[in-house]
Amino acid sequence: MKFVVAVLTILVSCSMVHAQYLGFDRNQYPGDENLAALHQTFVYTGYFLNNPPGASSNTWAGKRAAIEKAGFGFVVLYTGKTYAQLKGNEAEELGSADGEAAAAAAKREGFPAKTTIFLDQEEGGRLLDPQKAYLFAWIDAVNSGGYRAGVYCSGIPVTEGSGETVVTADDIRENAGDRKIAYFIANDQCPPSPGCVFPKNPGLPKGSGIDYADIWQYVQSPRRQEFTQACAQTYDADGSCYPPKFQPKSGLHVDVDSATEPDPSHGRTPK
Repeated sequence: MKFVVAVLTILVSCSMVHAQYLGFDRNQYPGDENLAALHQTFVYTGYFLNNPPGASSNTWAGKRAAIEKAGFGFVVLYTGKTYAQLKGNEAEELGSADGEAAAAAAKREGFPAKTTIFLDQEEGGRLLDPQKAYLFAWIDAVNSGGYRAGVYCSGIPVTEGSGETVVTADDIRENAGDRKIAYFIANDQCPPSPGCVFPKNPGLPKGSGIDYADIWQYVQSPRRQEFTQACAQTYDADGSCYPPKFQPKSGLHVDVDSATEPDPSHGRTPK
């Protein structure tokens, strides 16, 4: 009996270690009427605390309760400043102000303390000094505000003019000091990305090529042609990725993510 219990314990432990959960993120809120259908495929969803990149408003605001009621976990996101917005300004001060704003928005939206908020770092390659000053000040402010900080960034190697190769995630990690940061890695390059597919076991985040990844975004909509030629046939004719049961006419294209937890930001209400 002891042997059987030991074997069962090992099997349960292994299944937990290798658990994989499928999620999605998108700039526009998908609509209350679509949550049930989306939950048949996805376990968690991205959730913006401020205007998504390029957007003039945030349609996610006020939707946390409906999303949680539908059964979803969360990846909480905050859009950061671009280099053009930082250049010539006090980047560290802007980072601190935005970090405080992110924590205040998370609290206002009802996310519990210690929820992980990911700064959306859209620009890849080696970060310039103002970008690093902004990012690390933002992280410190979020942590001081009672939440946990993470960063969404590229895991794709970029060759610099000098011929040296750099990965944004590695660049951040190497310069972060003793800061504890969660990593949401974007790598839609095929391979390692399988393209616009929705497997029950989508692959561990480290499949992104970043061993320390907490979440892997392996699909972007619309697809980036320079990275997705090998899996182009998995996307729809318009170049975007649509979940099962959704046609292009719905307009509900998604980015697709893999994580080892059903609530990667730990943003659900504690029971």
